[in-house]
Formats: sequence, structure tokens, C-alpha cells
Amino acid sequence: MENIRITLLDGSEKEFPKGSSISEIIKTINISLSKKALAAKLDSNQLVDLSHKLQKDHKLDILTFESKEGREVFHHSSAHLLGQAVQRLWKDALLTVGPVVESGPGFFYYDIDLQSTTITPEDLPKIEKEMEKIVKENLEVNRKELSKQEAIRQFTEMGEKYKVELIEGFEAETVSLYGQGEWFDLCRGPHVPNTALLKAFKLTAISGAYWKGNKDNQMLQRIYGISFPSKKELDEYIHLLEEAKKRDHRKLGKELELFTFNDEAPGFPFWLPKGTVLWNMLADYIRKECFQHGYQEIRTPSVLSSELWKRSGHWDNFRENMYFTHVDENEFAIKPMNCPGCSLVYKNAIHSYRELPLRYAELGMVYRHELSGVLHGLFRVRAFTQDDAHIYTPFEFLEKEIIDIIDFTLKVYNKFGFYEFKTYIATRPEKSQGRDEDWEEATKTLQLALEKKDIPFGIKEGEGAFYGPKIEFNIKDSIGRLWQCGTIQIDFSMPERFELDYVSSDGKKKRPVMIHRAVYGSLERFVGILIEHYEGKFPLWLSPVQVRILTVSETHSDYAKKVFDVLIQNDFRVELDARNEKIGYKIREAILKKVNCFLVLGDKESAENSVSVRKRGEEKTTAYSLAEFIEAMKQEIDKD
Repeated sequence: MENIRITLLDGSEKEFPKGSSISEIIKTINISLSKKALAAKLDSNQLVDLSHKLQKDHKLDILTFESKEGREVFHHSSAHLLGQAVQRLWKDALLTVGPVVESGPGFFYYDIDLQSTTITPEDLPKIEKEMEKIVKENLEVNRKELSKQEAIRQFTEMGEKYKVELIEGFEAETVSLYGQGEWFDLCRGPHVPNTALLKAFKLTAISGAYWKGNKDNQMLQRIYGISFPSKKELDEYIHLLEEAKKRDHRKLGKELELFTFNDEAPGFPFWLPKGTVLWNMLADYIRKECFQHGYQEIRTPSVLSSELWKRSGHWDNFRENMYFTHVDENEFAIKPMNCPGCSLVYKNAIHSYRELPLRYAELGMVYRHELSGVLHGLFRVRAFTQDDAHIYTPFEFLEKEIIDIIDFTLKVYNKFGFYEFKTYIATRPEKSQGRDEDWEEATKTLQLALEKKDIPFGIKEGEGAFYGPKIEFNIKDSIGRLWQCGTIQIDFSMPERFELDYVSSDGKKKRPVMIHRAVYGSLERFVGILIEHYEGKFPLWLSPVQVRILTVSETHSDYAKKVFDVLIQNDFRVELDARNEKIGYKIREAILKKVNCFLVLGDKESAENSVSVRKRGEEKTTAYSLAEFIEAMKQEIDKD
């Protein structure tokens, strides 16, 4: 019998009979792994089911729930489980699409046309019970390929008009179906080998969604869900969801009076006075750090000619996310990114190699058209401020500059209590510009920089910017969630498009390499992350209200005003509560507002020129002279 050679992820090679299925191969390698295997990847790019039979030599990667691709397979199979349960319960239910998602109230959803009834939250336990039944049936999941016409015929007979519409839009002449028990669905796969693996799940939300996202189409019912290989993992995640719900920045933003949204400007945040303090503190901090790291701050216009965006490549690669206007009968665009404007600043003067690396920083507001369905508090808005920087450097300094940016980025994150990260290099996407050799060189430089800093990293294939590869920093917050924030992107393309150059040591003109760098990513989104990370309990240096003064009665108002004025003169952010309310009521409100500390001022304090201080999270009250309190506050701020 003819054998084939299989190369495993660790580089080892083994021979197997030609025609062996992947599941058979895994069982000979590692029985424990075979119990966790969900699907496989061949030759680094082809995702296949475990039942797939191998006819030639391959590089084989076994996908488990530990990998991103393995989780996607698991969650996609969970969507099929949901679809089958719904169609068992409601015979007239028509299924549309059931994808995996990275954000929102679940890991997967299914959009369903069910005109006979409206599914309510009270129906979810019933659907879950049917899903549990399907899991216990241990149904084998099978793949089948049909001609396009045969698939259309089958789904037409079933009345599945949405599936027919999808198939008619396919270019390929064959389509794949996945079946489990009596049920099957249109899908390219891969999927888990049997339903018994989908042990732990929960349906989390119901919403409406238009077919294909078009408001002129049928309104569908969208059911979201989460799923895990074990109940323990599911319970841990549900606990995380409950904790995250308490920290929801939209809820806390309203309670702490930080920001708001209005129907007059959907997707555009309005910063309230306390939120503006928070925003300014972040801006001031990053400005200071940039100055100390050799950056010069610039400001560029928000409205620029469409010709600029055509030259930069954004017109071809980003136009659907841009806003346009006309000025003097000429077309202009509101900037979605800061980099083209920064390149015009660079081009404003002749530069010598002695000036480089030249670092420009810009807190630039950008505008991007996001669909209303994806808007989400401060996390997904239509206008936001990037802590952008663009560095122009000779190629020979590129690696050193990347390392310096890494150090700078980690220093900023540590300031806010972020010490754990997941780091990735995102490589060339399908829709991109530039020479292959430049992309390869840039990607290699990013890898070398991370290796020299001893930072582990993963690869996100095809997820780079259209002009170059990038490093992505994912910060882990206080409850273990990861947030993608900072990026370092290498760009050979824009200096070429804008004809940017510098005079080298031999007197000749050369192109610099352009580095795009952001640490917060977006100030708006970073504020949202910090609200949830701190649960609204900001450190003293950052807090919008550091001190709240509470009077025991109206007779103490004069002394309270004196204390207020002294604290303001010492640059503290202070609120005075001199209302004619009981002191217990004022204390409870101060606790709810999460101020760092509040001062209770009564007869004793007025007579002794002192303050009684209660810090956030503490039950005890401590007496200080006013001077002692001010010194203690300044020391705490310096410590932060």
C-alpha cells in the first residue's frame, strides 16, 4: 500500500497509508489529543474536517479549542446546533446565516425568519433544552458536496428561500452541505465531528437584524449564544460576563457623568465636564511622554481634498468608511486617518539624514462611517481621537526605532496597571499595496524586534494594514479580558506615493521608511477600557473628582468653602456638597460617585482647622490638618 508523509507542527514527520482520515492519524499520534481535536489545517492555509482523507503529503496542524481557528470551528458548529433546535421547535422557521462573531453579546448567532411567532427571552430555555437533546443524541456531522443546481433544487423544495438566494450568488459550480441527523445546512465548514462535543452552551440575547443588513429587506430574529467544551469553562465565562456587566462603561459613564450620546449625532460622543477632565488627563500624559521620547506635536486639517486620499491609497482601500463633502464645487473628504496629512507636514521642508529619525505626534480626530448596528458606546464610534505618531527613519535605524516604540508602549500601559499582554504580527492582507520584497523585509524587522525584547507573539495571517504589516498589542484588564489597543505599522508605500525623501550623508536623496504608531489606539475607546478596568474607581492622578467636601450642616458652609478654595489652589479636582441634606445621605452619594476620598466637615473640623478624611473603599475616617492632607494627597499622586 502506498504511504504519504505527514509533517506535524513540531517538525516531526510520520508516514501513513494513503487515504487515511485525519482522525485516524491523530489517534496514532496522541490519544489525548484525539479527544480534544475539532478540525485540522493543511499546509498552513486549508481548513478541513477530521473525516477528511489525505491523498498526498501534507503539513498537518490539529485544531483544538485552544486555538483561534479551533474556537471558530466550535462556535460555528454551535450555531448549527442552535439552527437545528429552532427548526425542530418551529417547523416554519427559515434559516439565513449563522456566523461566528468576535464582539457583541455572543460568540455566534443565527438569523431566523419566523413569521408565525416572535421568539422572546422566555423561549431561550426551551431552545437550550432542545439543543441539549441534540448533543445527547451524539449525531455524526457529515459533509456532502452537490452541484449548484442540485443544491438550489433541494432548498427550493424545502422552502428555504434565503439559502437559494445565497447559492444563486455563488460563482462556484459546487456547494457543500453539512448534516447532523435529519437536519442539514448550507456551509463551507469545517465542523466538529459530532454534536456530543458541544457540551456547554448558553443563549445570551435576542435582537432584530435585516436580511443582508439592508433596511429594505425582511426583518429577522437574531439569537446569540456562547459555548465551551466544558461546563466549568462556561460557568467561568458567565461569571466574567456578570462582572463585565457591572463594569459596563456605558452604564458607569452615565452614573459618573462622563459622556453621553444623542440622537442628533448617532455614534458621536458628547464629553461631559468630568469626562472631559478624564480625556484631557490622558491627552496630557501621552503628550508628556511623547515630548520626553523626542516627538514633535503637529496638527493637520480634518477636511482634505479627495485627490490626497487617491494619492495615499485610502480612496481605493478605505472609501466605503469615509465621509465626503464639497468645497467650492470640488470633492473633499473628512479624514479617516492622520497619516496623509502628516506626510504633507514632512514634505513641507527639506530634511537631512542628521534630523532622522523624525518623530511627529498628533492627537488627531478622525471620522469613519460605521454601520449603526455595530456602534457600541465608546468602543465603536464614528468620530474618535487617535494618539497618532508617524516616524520617518532611514531603513538602517528601523529595527532600533521599533524597539524604542515597544519600550515606550509598554511603559504607558504599565502606568495604568496593564502588565499582561498578547502580542501579534499581522501580515499582508489580500487588499493591499506595495512590493512583495518590502512587505517581507518589514515583517521580518517586526519579528526581530519582538524577539530581541523577548516578547512572545502570534501571527495574524492577512490582517495587516493595506500599506504594511503591524504589531498589535492586546492588553489584559483587571478581570482577564483582552483589548486590542496599540499598533506599530511599517509603511514603505506612502513615502513612495508622496515622494518623501531626505538628503543622505553622500548628498543623494533617499526615501525614508514611515512608521505608524498608536499606543491608546483611540482615546475614546481607551477611556471606555479604563472605566471597565478600574470599575469607575480611577487612581488619584487620573480621577475626574479627587475630593468631595461634605458639610454636616449649613453652619459649616463657610469653612467648607475655605477648604475648597485651598484645595483648588493646590491643583486638586474638588466638589463641594453643601446641600441641606443629612450627612448620611451625602456620604452614600459620594460612595456611589466613586470619588477617591471625601471630607466630612462639622463643628470639630471648623474649630480645629482640620479635615476628617474617608478614602474610597475604607470604613474608617482619619483626622488630618489641612496641610497634612494636602501633602498626603500630593505624595499619593507622585506615587501613581
